[in-house]
Amino acid sequence: MATTWGAELDRKLRDEAMRWLAARTNDGADSIRSEALREFRFRGEPFALMDMQRGIRKPAVLDAALSFRTVYRPDGAERPYDDGVGLADGLIRYKYRGEDPQHPENAGLRAAMARRLPLIWFFGVGPGVYLPTFPVFVVKEERHELQFVVDAVTHGDIDLASGLERNLKRYITVETRRRLHQPIFRATVIRAYGTRCAVCALGHTRLLDAAHIVPDRDERGVAEVRNGLALCKIHHAALDAHILGVRPDLVVEIRQDLLEEVDGPMLRHGLQDRHRQKLMVLPARRDERPDPGLLEIAYDAFRASA
Repeated sequence: MATTWGAELDRKLRDEAMRWLAARTNDGADSIRSEALREFRFRGEPFALMDMQRGIRKPAVLDAALSFRTVYRPDGAERPYDDGVGLADGLIRYKYRGEDPQHPENAGLRAAMARRLPLIWFFGVGPGVYLPTFPVFVVKEERHELQFVVDAVTHGDIDLASGLERNLKRYITVETRRRLHQPIFRATVIRAYGTRCAVCALGHTRLLDAAHIVPDRDERGVAEVRNGLALCKIHHAALDAHILGVRPDLVVEIRQDLLEEVDGPMLRHGLQDRHRQKLMVLPARRDERPDPGLLEIAYDAFRASA
């Protein structure tokens, strides 16, 4: 039977794992393939950061879990475990392994909660592709629902029921949603478009965004790949400003006043030359391509702003 490590070695492993992931994922903004995770070494030896067979990674040498995983699910498909979001607080609910609260994997997450240990959450954004979010913390257990509550925002022991802290709670909820959901949306969309801008095919990941076709503040603006376009930062800003529109037939249009303007090469080549041209990059999977109905909503808004 393996001897478990002490608290200092446990802390060092978590620190090194998260630094390694940060260096390889643009500080958690980009996804990573499961085979690339095998490159991690601790004290000169390979050390698995994610369990490829189970949802929760609780190494034998640790007293608590190191990471947990949510498998990839195409839009509309079901996952083996129904991980979800609490509507009241915006926090992630991560389902037990099975229904036994004392299962070793569930006990591993519970131990991490009790010791307030940072964990890594690997969220599947494609087959064999994961977005690592770190650090996250298990902050509560809901046994009647067979699930743990996961938070990516550390707010210590604030009494969220008191007067001033109620405003802080609203901020925490918004910030948690942003930290947990926007990176997942970005990684899923960027992966679907092969790390290329849909309008100009630019392939530098740090210059790419995942743009919502219908804004997420709109109830129709679902956080799914069919409501997303991988765009370089120029074309994302142009889309948001209604300088650029995309028709339901996937043809780009540029606002008329911009077509008549004379400026430098960016305006000419980056915008004017794309007028009435098809999108250059689309997802290989048809069910991940832009939803025509959502494109029509956005295109109507573009035309109304002209």
